[in-house]
Amino acid sequence: MTELKKERHTLAVLVDNAAGVLSQVSRLFSRKGYNIESLAVGATDNPAVSRITVEVIADEEQISLLCNQLNKQFPVHSVKRLSPSHSIRRELVLIKVKAEDSVSRNEVMQIASIFRSAIIDVSAQSLTVAVIGEEEKVFAIQDLLAPHGILELVRTGIVALERGSFTIDEATKQKLEYDYAKASLW
Repeated sequence: MTELKKERHTLAVLVDNAAGVLSQVSRLFSRKGYNIESLAVGATDNPAVSRITVEVIADEEQISLLCNQLNKQFPVHSVKRLSPSHSIRRELVLIKVKAEDSVSRNEVMQIASIFRSAIIDVSAQSLTVAVIGEEEKVFAIQDLLAPHGILELVRTGIVALERGSFTIDEATKQKLEYDYAKASLW
């Protein structure tokens, strides 16, 4: 039997925006023995529908089974695997860093500027930096800020969308992509 390679997969799941739905969806992962690596949830443009972005490490067969099982859940409207090469992935991270003197404060502000991050809070003893970007960017700025002393760090979890006119709604995706492909041929 061939061993399938486990890798990180990003799933976008549209669900009813109702109490207990997130618990129901996350229990599915738990029952099947998967650890959720990242989870972000919020209402969509339709207040009755929420979008869950979840990352899990699994092989191709396991992720297909998870998608099928998610699709069978009553509050689930749609499930979509997001390809890393065809999606935009971002995370918000807040990092509170020691900055007890002007030299340290200036160094932290320069690092934040290089990474196009924002200083969102200033106190006599610390600065709080807001970083938005891919994981590599977050890890890089975290490594540079660590020598100053990270007091606190909080991450939102990955949110992701497909590039172009691809959407989680299969009917819309096919129509829009077909129309776009047809228009580009002429």
